[in-house]
Amino acid sequence: MYATNLMIREVPEQERPRERMAAFGAAGLSNTELLAILLRTGTRNESAVTLAARLLKECGGIRGLVDASVDQLREMRGIGTAKALQIQAALELGRRVSRTTVQEAPVIRSPQDVSRLVMEDLRYLRQEHFVCLFLNTKNHVIGRETLSVGSLNSTIVHPRELFRAAIKRSAASVLCVHNHPSGDPTPSAEDIQLTNRLTEAGHIIGIDILDHVIIGDNRFVSLKEQGYM
Repeated sequence: MYATNLMIREVPEQERPRERMAAFGAAGLSNTELLAILLRTGTRNESAVTLAARLLKECGGIRGLVDASVDQLREMRGIGTAKALQIQAALELGRRVSRTTVQEAPVIRSPQDVSRLVMEDLRYLRQEHFVCLFLNTKNHVIGRETLSVGSLNSTIVHPRELFRAAIKRSAASVLCVHNHPSGDPTPSAEDIQLTNRLTEAGHIIGIDILDHVIIGDNRFVSLKEQGYM
């Protein structure tokens, strides 16, 4: 046991990229160290860091590694199928991240906006799902959470759960949404009672319930537009 601990301490710092990443973050590591973390292990004669350095040299740097196929990687000493696939998976994730753009959060100005945002997610569900959209002061959606999944025709949401989630996100207001598996979005007496209860609690806490939208099969009803709020 003591001999093993001594051996770990004697490993040079540059041969411990995971520890360095934990201490300094990924941005503080070299390409070789990052690749070594992906490889996880080296070979009998090479550490993971040494293997990573050789791999980058044989590929002509990080650009060449990006262009290398799985078969080309597998031809390199010390790189089997598993390691080649790990490298390819990491590179593909990088490509996908580079293709994405930061999109502005959706803005909710009407029940139609709510419907466009959630209709396709909720209209085919066979159980009632109660979903909350959390908004900032400019009505941008800053969070979304399914607070309850009920039976075929009912779902139960306690105000405590809803406002705990809203406070956690520092939401200025909340939009409530749930689906009717029957496809008919006509509000039930229970829907109206729940809406009133949540609205009253919101007035006390200082977080407004802007609307409660019921989703049917390509149809929706706004309880606010219907005069229930």
